[in-house]
Parts: sequence; C-alpha cells; structure tokens
Amino acid sequence: MVSAGDFRNGLTLEIEGTVYQIIEFQHVKPGKGAAFVRTKIKDIINGGVVEKTFRPTEKFPTARIDRKDMQYLYADGDLYNFMDPESYEQISIGKDIAGDAMKFVKENEVCKVNSYNGSVFAIEPPISVELEITETEPGFKGDTATGATKPAIVETGAQVMVPLFVNQGDRIKIDTRTGEYSSRA
Repeated sequence: MVSAGDFRNGLTLEIEGTVYQIIEFQHVKPGKGAAFVRTKIKDIINGGVVEKTFRPTEKFPTARIDRKDMQYLYADGDLYNFMDPESYEQISIGKDIAGDAMKFVKENEVCKVNSYNGSVFAIEPPISVELEITETEPGFKGDTATGATKPAIVETGAQVMVPLFVNQGDRIKIDTRTGEYSSRA
C-alpha cells in the first residue's frame, strides 16, 4: 500500500478497480485548510488521462506490471507476432494495443511487452534504432549551414525528418521516444 503523500512519477496503482500510472504529481499546502496531492494519472488499459486530487493519508495498493523482453517476429495483417526468447512461446498483439510503438521496429528486434494480470496493454520499442533510408530527395552541397531538414522514408515505412546531407541508402539512428533523427550510424 502506498499513501498519496509518497506518490512519485511512473508509479502504478489500483484506484477503484482501475490501474493507473502517475504521470505527474504535486504536493499542495494551501494557506487555509488541509494539504492535498494533485495528480495527473493515466489509465493504462484504455490510455485516458485524468486529473485527481487526494488527501496525503489516502492509501492505494500498487499494481504489479510485468515488463518482459520479447523478440518481434513479423506482422500479419492487424497483428504483431512476438516470441519469448527463453520459452519460445509466441503471442500476437493487435495494432490497437501497439499503436505507433512499432513504426520504427524491424523484425527480430527485442521490445518490452507490458502486461497486467496476463493482459498486454502496451509495447515499448528499443529507445534507439538503426534503420536504412529507402527513399529521400538528394541533398545539395552548401545547404547544411541552415540546419534545414527534408522528409525521408526508412526501411520500416515510417517517415522521419533528416538533415539535407543524409542520402538514400545511408543508415541512421532514430530516437523512438520522439521519432526524430539522432545521428548517422
């Protein structure tokens, strides 16, 4: 059990039968009245974000979230197939659960599959991936001083903005949290 006075970002709790993750919190001590904790919490099952306030003495049970490394095998229509590298057990996860998390992930890469009570609710791709540019316009010499960017399509089919000096066939690193180009590989 965790009291509201001990909240921290990233903590997962069970509140009124629903599992929430704390996105941000703030301890408030007004001039009059009792102190309270103002939070912004996210429902991990449906993704909705809610703002709630709690008394610092309220207690909630922590929710056990399982984060397991699984290898991405292939996409089959609206399903992504993953394999546990230890037991070789395979699972299929729908595009509605995966969302945009898979747009920079190639086959055979390892992702974290998050589940609660055996039900998968999210996929965490690797923080940085190395991909090849399959399609982009050629850059021109002398255009690099402005820091301008151009669109490029990577081997997974996702579009990313890259500097003008990057050409088709180059390998680049992409930060999957922001979806932005980070460097040449």
